[in-house]
Amino acid sequence: MKRKWIDKKVLILGLSKSGVSAARYLSKKGADCYITESKPMQEKDEELIKELEKEDIKVETGKHSDEFIDGSYIAITSPGIPPKSEIFQKLKEKNIEIIGEVELAYLEANAPFIAITGTNGKTTTTMLTSHILNSEYNAPVCGNIGVPPTSLLEEKVDYFVCEVSSFQLATSPTFRPQIACFLTFTPDHIDWHGGLDKYFEAKISLFKKEKEPLYAVFSGADEKIYEFSKTYSGEKFIYAKELEKNCCYIKNDAIYFKKDKEEEIIKLKEISLVGEHNYQNAMCAIIVAKLTGISNEHIRERIMSFKAVEHRIEYVANINGKSFYNDSKATNPEASFVAIKSFEGKNLTLIAGGRDKNTDLTEFCQDYINKYVSTVILIGEATQRFKENMEKNGFTNIILANTMQEAIDISMTLDTEIVLLSPACASYDMFNSYEHRGEVFKDYVKSKL
Repeated sequence: MKRKWIDKKVLILGLSKSGVSAARYLSKKGADCYITESKPMQEKDEELIKELEKEDIKVETGKHSDEFIDGSYIAITSPGIPPKSEIFQKLKEKNIEIIGEVELAYLEANAPFIAITGTNGKTTTTMLTSHILNSEYNAPVCGNIGVPPTSLLEEKVDYFVCEVSSFQLATSPTFRPQIACFLTFTPDHIDWHGGLDKYFEAKISLFKKEKEPLYAVFSGADEKIYEFSKTYSGEKFIYAKELEKNCCYIKNDAIYFKKDKEEEIIKLKEISLVGEHNYQNAMCAIIVAKLTGISNEHIRERIMSFKAVEHRIEYVANINGKSFYNDSKATNPEASFVAIKSFEGKNLTLIAGGRDKNTDLTEFCQDYINKYVSTVILIGEATQRFKENMEKNGFTNIILANTMQEAIDISMTLDTEIVLLSPACASYDMFNSYEHRGEVFKDYVKSKL
């Protein structure tokens, strides 16, 4: 239910895209908005802060002052701020309600949400789902993908296709999408949530009885998710597994959907995306499209016309018979699994490394490096630990490089078919973000054409 915002003091935590969007939306609704950012002001923020102050939105940096906090009706938090943070504790002591920007958008929206969550695969599935639905509706992408849903509230929207992270779900107590999808679950963000069980609890909060979506969509390929789906009492659909009804699966080299009857949707050879995991992403998107009434013809056409999302097994170029792929978004080993396996049977050189998340590398080395990779080129802070783990598991064809450019130069001298950047690490040791890392990779590869 929409709230009355006129003359209400609203505290916005963080000078992020979502925070700025929430402040601008609420300010237009009559709220008195205060953005508080713990980090000192950076040069790139100066122009934005001037614009916000012209809009009568107050901004402070380098602190969370009592002046900004006291008297707040509610606090809207950015997804990167953990619940155990000092500012969260201070707000709780003062009995100030804290919600996330996605929750705010849900409460203010006039159209239903389609929520897509999971450790890996969220962005591609969100983009593909939106691409299909836009054949018959206005269904923009939003959420963790970089478009705050509050920035779309003034538009005429039929469906908000929203990628939601565990961070956003943890601060969305009443968020109830019409369709909720759970794609994958592997260890990640453990420190933020305070444990693997709490991370899983944040994900499955989408499916709590009191917030049960109209339809739930679960992966049948992820054992933990599939087991959870068996306990879910609402109407559900399973993909990547053939059941008696309510499912989407692969058979005879094609994807089929089954509710009341079996329907062939698209042949695998017609799908431009690479890899088994992308077939699973497509199956999830097909279920959502069928539930929203999209025709089979439009589903097939849209899947065929969809291009890979940037930095996710993104084809870059072919140079002297070597194909280069950018999978910079793979910031943990599990994300790299799917990219590596996508090139099964090919002579594959992997560029990996970066800021180490200290995740267990046993499966990464034994089941993926040993089976599918010919050469590994390591860069970044994680180099030594990755090298030691690979050698311990019997893989020794390892080359060390000091920079991304050096790694690419080395790869060009090797007898290989595929050069894959799939770091299995965060980017912040050498780059500003995974996007920056991917751009550096692509720009240097293209400079060799």
